Amino acid sequence: MDRRQRALVLVGFGVLIIGATLAVSAATAPDLQVDDGSQRQTLVGSQGGGPGWHELGSVYLLDGSKIEWREDSADSYFDVTMLDNGSVMAGFMHSGYEKGCDPYETPCTKTGFRIIDPNADDPQVVSEYSFPVRSESNSEVHDVERLDSGEYLITDMDAERLVTVENGEETWEWRASDRYNPPEDPTQRDWLHINDVDVINETHYLVSVRNANQLVIVERGAGAVDVINEDNGGSDESCLVRGSQLVPDDDGDVRCGNPDVLNHQHNPQWLGNGAVLVADSDNDRVVELHRTESGEWEPAWVLAEAGGVALDWPRDADRLDNGNTLVTDTLNTRTFEISQNGTVVWSRQTPEIPYEAERLPEGERVGAKPYTANGTVVEPDDGVPVLSTGMTVLRAVVPSTPFWFNEPQLGFSLLGVVLVVGGSIDRWRAG
Repeated sequence: MDRRQRALVLVGFGVLIIGATLAVSAATAPDLQVDDGSQRQTLVGSQGGGPGWHELGSVYLLDGSKIEWREDSADSYFDVTMLDNGSVMAGFMHSGYEKGCDPYETPCTKTGFRIIDPNADDPQVVSEYSFPVRSESNSEVHDVERLDSGEYLITDMDAERLVTVENGEETWEWRASDRYNPPEDPTQRDWLHINDVDVINETHYLVSVRNANQLVIVERGAGAVDVINEDNGGSDESCLVRGSQLVPDDDGDVRCGNPDVLNHQHNPQWLGNGAVLVADSDNDRVVELHRTESGEWEPAWVLAEAGGVALDWPRDADRLDNGNTLVTDTLNTRTFEISQNGTVVWSRQTPEIPYEAERLPEGERVGAKPYTANGTVVEPDDGVPVLSTGMTVLRAVVPSTPFWFNEPQLGFSLLGVVLVVGGSIDRWRAG
């Protein structure tokens, strides 16, 4: 066999490896569509999936597995809530505004929340509260809650604060700089990434401070009064990634919770004193934490895979009235309902990247049923270091990557590419 023939064999073998890997993996992948026919209505806020994960955002209602209606006029939507009057409240981000952009140039990006009339024939945005932000990334309002007072409670990620508004006017705020060492201008960096707030009661709010791996309980008028996953003096490495968001104090330390407990989490649900359910995103799991007698918080129930598919950056988990858990599995582009013992009773693959889902009519309720401390515990697989990093980068750049394309598929595909490129170069050199 001469050099030219060997080159053709290498190219052919490489193409065969890639083709066989993709074909077999797709054919043997678990079915993400599970529907037992029960009447389930699920409201979904979709971040989208275009450049920077924005564009193509929407709010839609699933009736079983069918999209009943959809509103898609914003680049991205986030937390969604159905109000008592049947309208839908949603955090959003959108670009291209021509007015009200000061101090930024026109056209600008704005974020805030919208109220949507979910008319199935033609859903419409009926009102909007928004403000301009420096960047369309890491400055969005991810969550808004309607208070009994009539105020709207907002997570302002741009200025890293909680703020309430009523009739378009700010009525109260809590700035995270009261607890965390701030940069000179929070709007110029992804500092804390405050991505969620839940109302525990009329005076206490549960806040997710993503970049610190912590949940903070804020008392209105008093500030931070309790912390879940308090800084234990360990390594700050997990809180100094992605551009070193947190700002060290004079001793070089940052307030950083233990990443083995929580790691860049989203959307916690307060189950009651001593129990909280969290989408533990960078640990690729959902975890229910219980407070021990010593005051520490430890995992009591952990979910790392569902339906034969490992979770991939989940960003929401709600304990339902029936005792099951509704999970938004972002990078697997699916939402699913699962029992405590790990049985998937409903699952739906989503058209774009989902941020949060809410089961109707109950929504996400404070005081939902916690699991017992000896619940199912399945820890995530650490994976192959180089390939797991490669998959993280791939899904960040190409969020539409199929859920069945994981480390083995990436490894074999890279091998195939190397053979194709090497054979092509050899063929060229052989003339």
